[in-house]
Amino acid sequence: MVDSIAFARSLRKRMTPEEVKLWVRLRTWRSTGYHFSRQAPVDGYVLDFVCKTHKLIVEVDGGQHGEDRGLAHDLKRDAHFRSKGYRIARVWNADVNRDPDAAADTIWAFLHGENPFA
Repeated sequence: MVDSIAFARSLRKRMTPEEVKLWVRLRTWRSTGYHFSRQAPVDGYVLDFVCKTHKLIVEVDGGQHGEDRGLAHDLKRDAHFRSKGYRIARVWNADVNRDPDAAADTIWAFLHGENPFA
């Protein structure tokens, strides 16, 4: 079994460019009461970003998440966290690259009760 804390620590040191772009925006929200952790180990999974107090997980997905294996893993993981009351916001790498502020705005809307993914 992989040590999820050590693995998460290593992921924080080598975040993808898209994760960095989003992290720069998410971390500024702390002053508004939205504290996100990055590459957070929770229940044996490593979450890209999580705001535990508001039970929101943000995943920044690349192309592998559109393939059968990635989809199956994501479905299992999402079901696990939804059963614990979490909402999951998934944004594509391409969307973060195209307009990181718009990607952050989508997450902000999600935090405020809107579901821009519906």
